[in-house]
Amino acid sequence: MKKSFLYLISLTLIFIGNETCFGQTILKKETVTDLSKTPNYAFGVKDEDGFKSALSIYDTFIENGVEIENFEIVMKGPVVKTMVKDSELEKYFEKYNGKVRVSICSVAMKRLGVSKEQLFPGLEVVETYTIRILQLQALGYNSIIY
Repeated sequence: MKKSFLYLISLTLIFIGNETCFGQTILKKETVTDLSKTPNYAFGVKDEDGFKSALSIYDTFIENGVEIENFEIVMKGPVVKTMVKDSELEKYFEKYNGKVRVSICSVAMKRLGVSKEQLFPGLEVVETYTIRILQLQALGYNSIIY
């Protein structure tokens, strides 16, 4: 009886919980207005979690009506090895291709033995991660590094 009661309470809390319980984030109107003032975003990532987090932020912005002119993810480090054709991340990225620019550091590619031909479609090779992030900041992009 006690277990059933705890189970019922747990289910109730799940269903009456706020939207963030289900992976949705509702932004305040003021936040949307503020973010839309500078609609260019750059995210520096080095792992799969950072990549997926940046794409999740893109989804959140779109769902909440944040104005986006440019949204770029700049990648370095171990994640570069997973950005190859027929990978899990290629399938994951399909819905963002053409909407989100993904730049891959050529230095990381060289260090990890990844050729441009191995990369899946929609990725762009840049000179270096650091220079690309600095370039985007110079162009007025809001930027964050994961």
